[in-house]
Amino acid sequence: MRQMDLKTELERISAFIRDYLQRYGFNRVILGLSGGIDSSLSAAVAVHALGKDNVLGVMLPYKNSSPESYEDALLVAEALQIRHEIIEITPMVDAYFDHCQADASALRRGNWMARIRMCVLYDLSSRDRALVMGTSNRTELLVGYFTQYGDGACAFEPIGGLYKTEVRAMAKLLAIPQRIIDKVPTADLWAGQTDEGELGLSYAELDEILWLLTEEHLSPQEIEAKGFQSAKISRVQHLMQVSEFKRNLPPVPGEESYV
Repeated sequence: MRQMDLKTELERISAFIRDYLQRYGFNRVILGLSGGIDSSLSAAVAVHALGKDNVLGVMLPYKNSSPESYEDALLVAEALQIRHEIIEITPMVDAYFDHCQADASALRRGNWMARIRMCVLYDLSSRDRALVMGTSNRTELLVGYFTQYGDGACAFEPIGGLYKTEVRAMAKLLAIPQRIIDKVPTADLWAGQTDEGELGLSYAELDEILWLLTEEHLSPQEIEAKGFQSAKISRVQHLMQVSEFKRNLPPVPGEESYV
């Protein structure tokens, strides 16, 4: 993996946040706090860049959400001393599925929850005149592990250049509670769901393969020679390929820039 000076990168990201907000006449940001490491680090970086009074964290639990996720999100909000709100999304989600799509799969329900959460964040951003800040990392963005117009909807992605393993390292630098750093990554969309279980390989392996593919520009054969299984390399390539549409603006006929 690449070597990174975390303190220098923190200051670079912080400057980016300040410059981006200033460019469009904003002073505040709003983000969803899930209790996971990505949203926790995003909040901490925002506080580092803008000060605690300019960051709003919103917890958006569903009735089946893990109680630990809520507790961890609250722990982070209190540790950072940021303003925070709790908005239960169960009535919004169930109003649709109970009356219109009762047989919907867990995946459909999970994607709906992600989009409902972002609708709430955008409404509050209008109330507070704050930009919605994304919480996705480079790993998730590259393999499409986000819901289009759900957690993928935001004004900017401050940690979008950090691989998941680098997120963990920077979280330690900013003194994110250790229990959040150590917890199994999950979107908490249904019981027993884990990120690595859905992706099919560990973040350590995924990060290394992504780095070798996208930054070192090695071929699959060269990556396999470094000890990685061919099936895992193919899996990563497949995830990148089938999710490409998520990373592009909606295409317009006649414009070739999206190809």
